Amino acid sequence: MIKKSASNSFSEIIDFIKSLYPEEIPVPLHAPRFVGREKEYVVDAIGSTFVSSVGEYVDRFEEMICRITGTAFAVATVNGTCALHIALDLAGVQPGDEVITQPLSFVATANTISYCGAKPIFLDVSRKTLGLDPTALKEFLKSNTQTTNQGCYNKATGKRIAACAPMHTFGHPCQIDSIAGICEHYNIALIEDAAESFGSFYNGRHTGTFGLFGVYSFNGNKTVTCGGGGAIVTNDETFAKKAKHITTTAKVQHPYEYIHDAIGYNYRLPNLNAALACAQLEQLDFFLENKRELAKIYQDFFGLLDIPFVCEPDYARSSFWLNAIILLDRKTRDEFLKATNEAKVMTRPVWKLLNQLEMYQDCQTDALINAQWLEDRVVNIPSSVRI
Repeated sequence: MIKKSASNSFSEIIDFIKSLYPEEIPVPLHAPRFVGREKEYVVDAIGSTFVSSVGEYVDRFEEMICRITGTAFAVATVNGTCALHIALDLAGVQPGDEVITQPLSFVATANTISYCGAKPIFLDVSRKTLGLDPTALKEFLKSNTQTTNQGCYNKATGKRIAACAPMHTFGHPCQIDSIAGICEHYNIALIEDAAESFGSFYNGRHTGTFGLFGVYSFNGNKTVTCGGGGAIVTNDETFAKKAKHITTTAKVQHPYEYIHDAIGYNYRLPNLNAALACAQLEQLDFFLENKRELAKIYQDFFGLLDIPFVCEPDYARSSFWLNAIILLDRKTRDEFLKATNEAKVMTRPVWKLLNQLEMYQDCQTDALINAQWLEDRVVNIPSSVRI
């Protein structure tokens, strides 16, 4: 995959990336860009004195999310992890249940399953999309489960498989329509972890809109950020109302009494953060086009070096949140990570597979052949919007 000697190729890559970000040394992996009305909106929120979980910017943020994604309802949360937790909870995931997901993901995907008292099942990913492989999902369910009137049950554990939570890795949509069809056949709730794919589309439809719920993250390293921030989207009004209620400590509306009718969570997004988010969302089209231009530049450059660049699937329009390359083997990967970071060009490996983390080592998996292959080779490279 590398025509020249590794050291020469690494130097060429480092120099090239630095040339793309000449005013940013060290070159960050993904830095936020505040070039719109961010300061204006934040100052306005401060002046209103509504800086906590109530304010016009929270409402505006939710309306903008609905308009961009094409969903009927959006509920703002303090971060994407909280959004995924609530989505799983409202989908009916209960203590003792199991939830199918992928091992190639940020730890929050598995952690939120644990928050519900459930246990992850890790199935393999596709080398093309880096997301959950529908073939692996179908084969696992066909060979390892039985369905009853009460749901889909794991024959090995006797536990109910309550949900499936695929993740759109680095902003590249997985084969979500196939996954949705399989989940429907087995009566398994589909919750999309679209934390990394805000602005990505599968066959013209925004990611996060294929399941019962979709969730997004607006963390400081995302395409659009408000420091933290997350959102739950759904087309079900009842679920949307429940999500808003349970994320605001389940407080019953009353002029002055403190009445709570359920165990709730303090997960709502502050108006101060929402003000920042609204200004960022106004620039989404610019950010996405800028990042697509960068991805094309990378694709052409790494093509000359015969190093595979992770491209968007044929059916997708990806946000290219983080650009990624696939190196020859783990040894080359580690040498590349060392050389680039020492040269002040921030790169990182893909996450350690979740089933290898201490708290998830006893979780059921399939062979995970593709996931392990990718873990050994995938590296993220600087992906900030270029100004």
